[in-house]
Amino acid sequence: MSQLTNPSKLLLRNEHSLEADSILVINFTQDGLLQQLKALNICKTLTAFTSNFATKAAEQHTSNCNIQLGIELPKVDKNNKPFDLIIYYYPKAKAEALMMLDNIRAVSSNETRLLVVGENKGGVKSSEKQLKSLCQFSKKIDSARHCLLYQFNGLEHKMDFDINQYQKTFELTIKDKIITVISLPGVFNHGEMDLGTKLLLETMQVPKSGHVLDFGCGAGIISAYLGSLNDNLTFTCLDVSALATKATELTLAANNVKGKCLLSDGLSQISGKYNHIVSNPPFHTGLSTDYDISEQFITSSKQHLSSKGSLTIVANSFLKYQPFLEQSYNQFETLAKSNKFTVYQCINK
Repeated sequence: MSQLTNPSKLLLRNEHSLEADSILVINFTQDGLLQQLKALNICKTLTAFTSNFATKAAEQHTSNCNIQLGIELPKVDKNNKPFDLIIYYYPKAKAEALMMLDNIRAVSSNETRLLVVGENKGGVKSSEKQLKSLCQFSKKIDSARHCLLYQFNGLEHKMDFDINQYQKTFELTIKDKIITVISLPGVFNHGEMDLGTKLLLETMQVPKSGHVLDFGCGAGIISAYLGSLNDNLTFTCLDVSALATKATELTLAANNVKGKCLLSDGLSQISGKYNHIVSNPPFHTGLSTDYDISEQFITSSKQHLSSKGSLTIVANSFLKYQPFLEQSYNQFETLAKSNKFTVYQCINK
């Protein structure tokens, strides 16, 4: 079992606040909290919701509860009743929090209690202001380990929740090519293009043909741009986030680019080979820096590349990916370097 995170420890030391017939836990992490809640025997039904494929896959094997993966919350528990208690782990992205709080109000009844927990540096204090006019009662229950726990009662019900209302549509111009991007809260760099991705696309040569794997696709900017320049390319877009794959589907459709989107923990859900792999690989899990995702991706990528296929990635210049590139490909080329980012390319010889 993984070590409990500080927000989970804060929750569990307030066991009396966790008693309810039916509980919905949102945005939980892979730290064993769900098993702990089941062991406490404080509820009849326990449901967990996540938009993260890896989180569900990991917890599904260890937690004896209903874990749902998606982009919108379930409205009722397995007995078809509204949840008595909703526990929300506050995210680092404000836009995602505002969207989820609206979604929570849409699945709540007048009797539903909402507990919001999170780290101070993640902005959990904002929840008090965000919900102040939308509930009958609120209070701070506890504070410890640089975390806060709030309770909200009598949430104002939201009649309808439509995730499409939270989309952000914008245009990007990259080397005189204009593409339309549709993003959702919670997706990497929601509503804008990361400077690393910009350097990558301005630097790399557009492939002449073949099947492209877009790893960590986000809102689909890489695939939409390359596909708009060359309709001989087809794309498989991978991301761990259901919000990201949904956004990518919308972005590809908006630009008439052929491709499919897959939820995947790293490269776990693919088995074939690709002519090209292009990525701005992630190195964060929530608020924490996590290099394992990108390092495992680099070392595993070669087995998914066809002969003479290319791997092109961009990374923050301080990240030491060179040893992993050399380990897998023997050599690599630096295509571009700025003050913050470096673009690397390897050929599978």
